[in-house]
Amino acid sequence: MNLQLRDKTALVTGSTGGIGFAIALGLLREGAKVYINGRTKERINQAIQQLKSEVPDAEVEGIAADFSKVEEINALIEKLPAVDILVNNVGIYGDRPFESTADQQWFDDFEINVMSGVRLSRHYVAGMKKNNWGRIIFISSESAINIPEDMIQYGVTKTACLSLSRGLAKYLKGTNITVNAILPGPTNAEGADRIFGKIAREKGITVEEAQVAFIKEKRNSSIIQRFAEAEEVANLVVYVASPVSSATTGAALRVDGGVVDSAF
Repeated sequence: MNLQLRDKTALVTGSTGGIGFAIALGLLREGAKVYINGRTKERINQAIQQLKSEVPDAEVEGIAADFSKVEEINALIEKLPAVDILVNNVGIYGDRPFESTADQQWFDDFEINVMSGVRLSRHYVAGMKKNNWGRIIFISSESAINIPEDMIQYGVTKTACLSLSRGLAKYLKGTNITVNAILPGPTNAEGADRIFGKIAREKGITVEEAQVAFIKEKRNSSIIQRFAEAEEVANLVVYVASPVSSATTGAALRVDGGVVDSAF
């Protein structure tokens, strides 16, 4: 299928590794021009080199920005004033013991996981409305529905992304701008590699064994009974970013391996 992404410009936040990198790669393979993002120029340059090794004729550039800092978001917007496709992927997560987690940690998580998407969407939607075309995508999580007891903050921020996505889609009704949320489940990505690598070393097992144990203990409703690959998540995102997905908007689209135990 021709996804008609040539001549489209995309920004993918948090894209020097993991799911964001896979999304950038998928968009580049379809002919889009992609701006990737990371916190350092070094990471960005490494990612660009890797992307160009996969797609030699790729139109890819990078902008460094730390999304916990408003001034760096504003600087990114100044460098890239308009895009056709915005993928709000950047996010942080980790074990947060509820009773011992201070207010500031809640604010920090919300700042990156939610407010980054608010700020970028608020800016880029004006240009999309002028062109009467655009795609805004929020990378949420199955944790938005299955709130994990050891990562309540993460779940709360990802639920907020669902509300933001749905509300913004309704705000843009009657236009050719779609807004959707993608809900990955456990996925082989950079952050997961670090976490499960540490668990594997501590327990003297392989990373694969650590992941299998996690699925059985924490996500036993999984239908695929494994971690998804980042590319499997990216495939859905690239479709939703394309003109051929024009009737899909206001949706929370699961690519969770069946973890959410619901038919719809």
